Amino acid sequence: MGLGPLRTTDSGDEFTAAPLSEINVTPMVDVMLVLLIIFMVAAPLMTVGVPVQLPKTAAPKVSQPKQPVVVTVDALGQPFLDKEPLAPEAVMPRLRELAGADPAQVVLVRGDTAVPYGRIVEIMGQINAAGFQKVSLIAQAPGGSDR
Repeated sequence: MGLGPLRTTDSGDEFTAAPLSEINVTPMVDVMLVLLIIFMVAAPLMTVGVPVQLPKTAAPKVSQPKQPVVVTVDALGQPFLDKEPLAPEAVMPRLRELAGADPAQVVLVRGDTAVPYGRIVEIMGQINAAGFQKVSLIAQAPGGSDR
């Protein structure tokens, strides 16, 4: 805390200093930045585990999860498989072909807001009839990204 400007008293021979009411935050910011750097450097060092020799195994590696199948229904009600347009008579054979390869595959359905709800349910019924067990709808979050 510093002192303000010097003032003279009424008699004119003494000087008094008025206290400053401002707080200097620069030292506090400096300390916070130093602590931030210390934690950024120390955090990776704290995650190191106990060194051990892991046993060998002949088991296959765990596979990465597959990309889901995405079925999109545009504003006209036209179905698309990923980005490939599907004719109405080709929807079921193509879905059965994919379900035959992996019926546990996740299918995500994206539908335009202008499409009637009945059309979306119809497409979901075709996906289910083709043999897929995991069917989900995708909606847009208020922030703007697809969920």
